[in-house]
Amino acid sequence: MEKLFWGFYLLLALRYVLIAGLAFLIFYVLMPKRLLARKVQALFPKQKDYVREVGYSFFTFLVFALVGVVISSKAVLPYTQIYSSISDYGWDYFMLSVVLALLLHDTYFYWTHRLMHHPRLFKLFHLTHHKSTNPSPWAAFAFSPLEAVVEAGVIVFIVLLIPIHKYAILLFLLLMTIYNVYGHLGYEIYPARVVNSRLGKWLNTSTSHNMHHKYFKGNYGLYFRFWDELLHTTHPHYDKTLAKLVRPELKERVKQEL
Repeated sequence: MEKLFWGFYLLLALRYVLIAGLAFLIFYVLMPKRLLARKVQALFPKQKDYVREVGYSFFTFLVFALVGVVISSKAVLPYTQIYSSISDYGWDYFMLSVVLALLLHDTYFYWTHRLMHHPRLFKLFHLTHHKSTNPSPWAAFAFSPLEAVVEAGVIVFIVLLIPIHKYAILLFLLLMTIYNVYGHLGYEIYPARVVNSRLGKWLNTSTSHNMHHKYFKGNYGLYFRFWDELLHTTHPHYDKTLAKLVRPELKERVKQEL
């Protein structure tokens, strides 16, 4: 059990360091000035912010690894819908299950996220994450212990609801990490043609989540904007803010404003 726990922890930590680290290297070390027109907030986080974000993230992985061990245990695994042979459902369902997991996660995240913003729960669960009012990629998993439990709960939610292969879980977690880092990137990298397309307008953006960190209200989604639009929780200045960041002809004006 101990070996399995540290195996899970190492996998989580390495994935975080590689993905968040690469994003930080490109956007915060190598090309911050060149990409300044895409910066959502003009200022950069301070060194102490990076240290706090990394520290809490590495603690979060302790919780995530523990949940992984519990799900993998002989006492719990038989009650899940995790399967080990791809031939049981085929490759088409394998890929579909990843999409379903993302949709389930988006729903789970929206509602638990809004719940943690309740005044009676915010300080206890969510304040730690919101100390990053101008997040960097390192903030992707900077949760309090209680929020880490909530965030890890999505795996339990998924494996109980749908049949899913163990490798599909790994693929889902990889995509989740990439998109979570993008959400905390502090830069908008989607081009205008994507966010203005019929399907792209429903994608959540780094701009959207950055505004959530800045204003503490609205833009509660993770991958998509369905729930925010349906329940009218999109920040009123979201469209205008996004337009300034994705329209190339406005880059020079944005640089001057910064």
